[in-house]
Amino acid sequence: MVSEILHVAEGTKIVDGSGNEVVLRGTSLGGWMMMENFMNGFPGREMQIRKAIRNVLGQEKSDFFFDKFLEYFFTDEDAVFLKSLGLNSLRVPFNYRHLEDDMNPGVVIPEGFKHIDRVVDICARHGIYTILDLHSAPGGQSQDWHCDNPTGYAAFWDQKSFQDRVVHLWTIIAARYKGNPWVAGYNPLNEPADEQWTRLLAFYERIERAIREVDPDHILWLDGNTFSMDFSGFTKIFPNTVYAIHDYCGYGFPNRIGRYQGEAEQDKYIRAMYDRKVEFMKKHNVPIWNGKLPFPEDGTCRTYITTGEFGPIYEREEYNPDYKVHNQERYNMLEKQLSIYSSEGIHWSIWSYKDVNVMGMRYVSPNSEWIKLLGPFIRKKRELAVDSWAYDDVHLQEGLFGPLHKWFEENIPEKYGKKYPWQWRMHMHVFRGVRGITMAEYLVPEFADYFRGKSYEDLDALAKSWSFENTVGRDKLNNLLKLHSTMKPDDPQLVNVIRSAAENKHNSNGVFELSPLELDQRK
Repeated sequence: MVSEILHVAEGTKIVDGSGNEVVLRGTSLGGWMMMENFMNGFPGREMQIRKAIRNVLGQEKSDFFFDKFLEYFFTDEDAVFLKSLGLNSLRVPFNYRHLEDDMNPGVVIPEGFKHIDRVVDICARHGIYTILDLHSAPGGQSQDWHCDNPTGYAAFWDQKSFQDRVVHLWTIIAARYKGNPWVAGYNPLNEPADEQWTRLLAFYERIERAIREVDPDHILWLDGNTFSMDFSGFTKIFPNTVYAIHDYCGYGFPNRIGRYQGEAEQDKYIRAMYDRKVEFMKKHNVPIWNGKLPFPEDGTCRTYITTGEFGPIYEREEYNPDYKVHNQERYNMLEKQLSIYSSEGIHWSIWSYKDVNVMGMRYVSPNSEWIKLLGPFIRKKRELAVDSWAYDDVHLQEGLFGPLHKWFEENIPEKYGKKYPWQWRMHMHVFRGVRGITMAEYLVPEFADYFRGKSYEDLDALAKSWSFENTVGRDKLNNLLKLHSTMKPDDPQLVNVIRSAAENKHNSNGVFELSPLELDQRK
């Protein structure tokens, strides 16, 4: 009997049980079972905000609120909407804390699967594949907030016990979803950041072997190192495995590398940024996503790469009087990226589906109970530039952060001025520590106090703010995604796409250089 589960076949394709090619294009449930500060409106990390709200409401009310939040966030209405755009996949990020307690390590919490099961089943009913993504691992697999790491220290790589727990957890997950044809695969670790590389490679060897012993059929989706931007250290290619790049571009953010104007040099930069991330795979002709990458002399290779995350952030009328102009520039930039992806026939998952009007396909309505209650705090948080993502701190540079950054630079000798993650300049490390961690810690109890005294009815209304009916669609974004959701490389609408990697600058070793501009464009 032929398995119905999607799998890598013929070196270049993902196919279903009947041998039909499936190109997965969709979005992610960011801010759901792994809540993020810029997406949901709170400061700091999810673990901090859950604890603070529990202290204010008590255990019973807190559990009620967060359960209703997860329930309302994704329902059949959401799946119908995604399907209407031609999207056929949904990446499902989750925090390990739903499935395991740090005070009882290794013991899986069965109730933690409640909402994952529900979303997988909803998507299956509507013909949407799901990819299960461990977004937060014990100890933190990166230095940042998006793995629920409150410290800036990625302890996951230094303590084997954390790695053991993740391996065990994935054997439980794999056993649970083994044989499910609507699960497109497992993403064992989102955006790992291992300074040494060797520990990541060793962990991937372990996790691949452990999952395959339980479930030999589902595809594995492996992120590159350093926030899935670096693949240069890979030495072994696993069968039935996808290699995912994350392709955020600085033109999609305020005050990073300038505004996108459609200039030839900007388009070359966008293409070079993409090609740099896949350069290793093309150079060594190794499988990415689902096959080996031909690299013909004319540079117009048809690849099967997956872009696991990408997308700009958007301006809001209340913060920027020129928001329409700036947003259109970012749509234009996004169209350039999507045109590259379509011209190469790759699979993608845009980040993300819902948020508080930052980068989501849908955002919580200004008339919702969530924004009515928390809007003033969200504005304050923005004015303080607390979040490490989607921040705009120009107004704080001259009198506050500019002098602080200069003080660091003047007192740290140049030869000691580099610190992993390598793509962050010194000022990025500084503001993450001062604003994203320390300042955020002081703001956490203030945010939680907004929930004080709320009844069950109030909490239900707040949670329901995240339902489909209480969110607003970002029409220009969604129309653009619909256009490219089923687009093929030979589509006549693909015009002015830079296809030749030969036009991009290389260093003496033939490797794509990371430009100084790109150093400042990541999380």
